[in-house]
Amino acid sequence: MSVESRAVPVQRGKHPDGPPVGPAALPRATRAGAAGRGAGLLLILLLLVLVGLLSVWVGTRGIPFTATWNALWNPDGSETSVIIHDYRIPRTLLGAVIGAALGLSGALMQALTRNPLADPGLLGIGLGSSAGVVAAISFLGIGSLLGQLWFAFAGAAVASVVVYLLGTSGRKVATPDRLVVAGAAITAVLYAFNSAVLLLDPRAFDEFRFWTVGSLAGRYYDVLQIVLPFVAVGLVVALALTPSLNALALGDRTGRALGVNVGRTRALGAAAVVLLCGAATAAAGPIGFVGLAVPHVARFLVGPDQRWVLAYSTLIAPVLLVGSDVLGRVIGAPGEIQVGIVTAFLGAPLFLALCRRRKLVML
Repeated sequence: MSVESRAVPVQRGKHPDGPPVGPAALPRATRAGAAGRGAGLLLILLLLVLVGLLSVWVGTRGIPFTATWNALWNPDGSETSVIIHDYRIPRTLLGAVIGAALGLSGALMQALTRNPLADPGLLGIGLGSSAGVVAAISFLGIGSLLGQLWFAFAGAAVASVVVYLLGTSGRKVATPDRLVVAGAAITAVLYAFNSAVLLLDPRAFDEFRFWTVGSLAGRYYDVLQIVLPFVAVGLVVALALTPSLNALALGDRTGRALGVNVGRTRALGAAAVVLLCGAATAAAGPIGFVGLAVPHVARFLVGPDQRWVLAYSTLIAPVLLVGSDVLGRVIGAPGEIQVGIVTAFLGAPLFLALCRRRKLVML
């Protein structure tokens, strides 16, 4: 007797030998879980708003909260109003955008490679941006931040394309292992290139060292206007891939059986990572641990569902980055400590704590 002839028709939400199963069995639990995760997103969003207000208030120059609040809503051209609107607000907004880009790109990279220790650096994005800045300073004499930004983004894009081409050489689909190996090889080459150029050109080294530490200082609305479109496109592409990422987490073979085009999903995901992390790195320099640690915090809170992991990562990372920027201003007063240094000090213990609490797994 064939399998088809022995199959028993099952109505939606019912089992032939027992109580209802499937979507009809746990509607209340499912709704409760989604409602709880949605409430969590709202709480994190509220925390982001509070941290943003704190970032506008706290700075190297002390301004009373009442004066900050009045200048925030009633700009009058005074010195306090100029500090708030021309310096602190764009810095805060850029920190939020960069944090969202880093958190989302990290979660996307870990989902694409099914590697809990993956971050966007595996595609050579960080060192690709660095190589672009080094080339712009040393070979072309470009000293402006806006000029270096375009070269940083171009370097990230070129490095990522080369990694992806190496990962797909000889095959139609880039496997996670091949991408990691190709990324490691390109990273080593770019590191050698940067080191050689900087050692031979002390002037380039003096300019480059202020970019490579990772900072939001000195970034204004013009930088935000440049990176925002890239981050927006990357965000849309990443969120559109979430159903495919859930299937891909079960393995390439299972993903194909569920109707996922694995090659297209990885290509679009890699493009989104380049747009997100490339724009963030170009604008503020390399900032570590955000893309690595934040997705694990998100999975700890909501589980392995990539829809929620990506959403939570997009909001948790800005809280961490903007909060770290505020902390750097407080600790380093009357100067400041660059945000890349603070995130390293905060992110490393956080990541170690997650490692000790549970195994770093994707499912």
